[in-house]
Amino acid sequence: MSDTTATIARVRVGVVDVGSNTVRLLVAARRSGSLETLAEDREYLQLGEEIERLGWISESKLRETIECVRRFGARASDFGVNQLDVVVTAPGRRAANADELVHALAEGANARVRVLSAEEEGLFAFEGVVAGLKQIPESVAVCDSGGGSTELVVGVAGEPHWVRSVDVGSLTVRSLLTEDPPGRRAVDAARLHVRERLDGIAPPIPKSAYATGGTARALRRVVGRTLDAQGFDDAIGRLAKRSAREIAAKYELDERRAWTLLGGAIVLAEMQLRLGIPLEVSRTGMREGVAAVAFSELAAA
Repeated sequence: MSDTTATIARVRVGVVDVGSNTVRLLVAARRSGSLETLAEDREYLQLGEEIERLGWISESKLRETIECVRRFGARASDFGVNQLDVVVTAPGRRAANADELVHALAEGANARVRVLSAEEEGLFAFEGVVAGLKQIPESVAVCDSGGGSTELVVGVAGEPHWVRSVDVGSLTVRSLLTEDPPGRRAVDAARLHVRERLDGIAPPIPKSAYATGGTARALRRVVGRTLDAQGFDDAIGRLAKRSAREIAAKYELDERRAWTLLGGAIVLAEMQLRLGIPLEVSRTGMREGVAAVAFSELAAA
């Protein structure tokens, strides 16, 4: 092993992802050219729910977010990370007081904080999913559906070539479903709404496609790892008949994830129809993409 390779093998990076539903931590190392997860954590803060309702993030929710990011940053430090990145996705683009959020997080975490553009979010997700594949397909699509936005990236030979984003996600759709459970009529109306929001999105048809994000991982418990049109219809039908509490109990989910799952399933179902092939649930995603880029930056330095 060369000195450079040995040094890289000892490098560790931390990523804190501040999203619409959750704040998540990833601590990773690089082993034999692949990412190795050393620690993960998450907290449901549902910033997007406040943004949907108020247009901004309240003072109490700001404090809660700062404390969460500070705690995750301290945990990453316990692993001796060489670099800690805090990335903010849809909340940083949609909240009226996003600048206040970013400034407070930078002070609280003592780390660089970046608000990702929708395109950057999609590209990092693509990078993370591809990095987790044992063999890179000739062409591949990655759909990263979060609480406040959904990104779709199609690439060839591991390189992204087509990127689109839409401001619709599990929280934005769930806000249309006022009852719990919502019932089939409300769900049909929500699907029509999403279909209209996605009008004009016509991706190149890939040979394989992956879904990443909390909704996709939770849906794996409902219908398995492969998500096709029939599977989505079955899942949406079942979720529409159950309350969030019932969904959480049946599929062993956090009730806050269960609350947004139906909305996220509707978004992914409509994206899958546009791709025309089943989605495979990926175990990696945006955070792994941010970590992979961080390792490349550190190696170059």
